[in-house]
Amino acid sequence: MDISNGSALVTGGAGGFGSATVRRLAEMGAKVVIADVADERGEALAKELGNGSIYVHTDIMDENSIAKAVQAAANLAPLRAAVVVHGGPPAPGATGPARTVNREGQRLPLANFIHTVNVYLVSAFAVTSQAAEAMAKNEPLDSNQRGVIVNTASIAGFEGQPGQAGYSAAKGGIIGMTLTIARDLAPLGIRAMAIAPGTFLTYAYLTRATREEVQAKWGPTVPNPRRMGDPDEYGLLAAQIVRNDFLNGTTIRLDGAQRF
Repeated sequence: MDISNGSALVTGGAGGFGSATVRRLAEMGAKVVIADVADERGEALAKELGNGSIYVHTDIMDENSIAKAVQAAANLAPLRAAVVVHGGPPAPGATGPARTVNREGQRLPLANFIHTVNVYLVSAFAVTSQAAEAMAKNEPLDSNQRGVIVNTASIAGFEGQPGQAGYSAAKGGIIGMTLTIARDLAPLGIRAMAIAPGTFLTYAYLTRATREEVQAKWGPTVPNPRRMGDPDEYGLLAAQIVRNDFLNGTTIRLDGAQRF
């Protein structure tokens, strides 16, 4: 799909995966709405691109905030691509792995589980549905396509680790809904896909240790290449999904053959 005369929306667009994707979509000629709460990084990225892309402060837990970001993209040009790659705030009071029952025999508060599912699944559907509604108003391209939506799953949606019940449930939900959404949107000429990353060197890891320390700890868990993923490798795949109209209704693992 040619998005050179269109706009794109990237939630979490100031983060690691997000900023890499923003740059790749801008290279394809799209004006990109960088939707995030990291104002300084988001505004700097929009200025760096200098192609009419903008930063919009966006709370993915708020439908009205999402609507403003979607409308901002549609105001730039027809919304052709949406990549949903945001994270979100931790559950209130969360201090470590969210095990179903911890080693002291205490169960995980239900509010913690619900919060995680809301951040990673419910908000993703909210962005997806609002972006699809905007895309449905587009004139189809010569390819009869109106748009494409890429959600972000995780290999934890296939093989979660201890302490990931809520996260795995949410990411498994992304995987599960992708084909159904693709079928829902097929009559409109809108595709739906998902990417399931493995272990990537994103900002979240770099808040805990140096790049070298993080790579030394986590890189050996990846069979080949024996390193953590580069966020640009996510951006490259997202851009290919946008470009390739026959990619629809499935989740692509991007994990260097990593399995737990």
